[in-house]
Amino acid sequence: MTTVSPPGAHATTRLHGLDTLRAAALGLGVVLHALMPFIPDEPWLVSDSSSSEATAIATYWGRLFRMVLFMLLAGYFGRMMLQRRGASSYLRDRSWRIGLPVAAFWPVAVAPLAVLGLLNAVLRGDEAVRLPEPNAPAWVPELLLILTPGHLWFLVVLLQCVVIVVAARALALRGLGQERSNRIAQRLGHVLTSPAGVGLAALPYLICLLLQGTAVGLIHEPTTILPSASALSVYLGAFLVGWFLHALPGALHRITAQWPAQLAAAVALSVAGHLLFDVSEVPLVVHAAVIGLAGWTWTFGLLGLCLRFLHRENSMLRYLADASYWIYLLHLPLVLGLGIAMADLEWPILVKVGATCAITVGVLLLSYDLFVRSTWLGKWLNGRRRPRAIPWPVRDRRAEDATVHPAG
Repeated sequence: MTTVSPPGAHATTRLHGLDTLRAAALGLGVVLHALMPFIPDEPWLVSDSSSSEATAIATYWGRLFRMVLFMLLAGYFGRMMLQRRGASSYLRDRSWRIGLPVAAFWPVAVAPLAVLGLLNAVLRGDEAVRLPEPNAPAWVPELLLILTPGHLWFLVVLLQCVVIVVAARALALRGLGQERSNRIAQRLGHVLTSPAGVGLAALPYLICLLLQGTAVGLIHEPTTILPSASALSVYLGAFLVGWFLHALPGALHRITAQWPAQLAAAVALSVAGHLLFDVSEVPLVVHAAVIGLAGWTWTFGLLGLCLRFLHRENSMLRYLADASYWIYLLHLPLVLGLGIAMADLEWPILVKVGATCAITVGVLLLSYDLFVRSTWLGKWLNGRRRPRAIPWPVRDRRAEDATVHPAG
């Protein structure tokens, strides 16, 4: 669903900039996971023989905004779909294309991660394994920790956001009525697109870090399917920002006009947020406010930048956007496997990271074109079948039948 609503109507002009942005947000996840083995003292399933503080800085900058941006886009297109199809159809679609993949892909996308961690320990010794601590309260059943959603956690949180927003919308319509509810949503969209609106958008980010009790590690990913108050606060907030932006005709145009100022502020705030990690006297609320504003200025700035310069259709970017969901679902076992294979090679870090990303994306793009794009899998994950980019040879069964059973 990538259409936009011009003033006064809901038309079907495709927003190619948002397609690119969605693909970039998911693709950046592959890069960040490829960087993880090189971060000094970072708990991870695989650690490389080389490490660099530069990889820690790179992951910090990417994690500031990546999933916030993704959730904003989900909220924007979510309201669009609900307006066109209705709440029931929207919930069915999200359950089918977001909820079901968590269960269906878990055995091949998440379960192998523990096996790869064990393999790394066997090949390289226990000292090479630095497992992350489970980010869950002590009362959570151990079974839920074992059946962790892994890197598919974002689908679980997204589905939680969808259910909460649809339920809240139903209550609002019942108590306030359609017209008044729409006016409130548009007013919120107007505030969010004002120059100071980034402060309102960043408030849930601030709340998240305060609930965590630390800004170290930025937003902590949930490790079970249970709702996480901290993670849900920031991502539900981002989802609602996208929801209210869609409610206001012309909202994206207002965001687009601000992109230079937003990106300039994003760089300054990101630098400040990183420097504050070394200043112990700074109250958490101050540090959290700086990081939250940094994340959201990046989000608004990149949103405006892509809408400004990538508004024309590009078949290659469109193809990558279509494939990005499949790539993200299945990338992590490949990334870890390649990380284990290259862990003790005396190659430069950039070469290892580049090779890991290129091989992972190449393999998954090939599998996407061959097995997903024009098949029932493509219809399930992307909403419809699309023609392949590569003209794979396909047997013509009618010709075979004619050969085996000639007429007459």
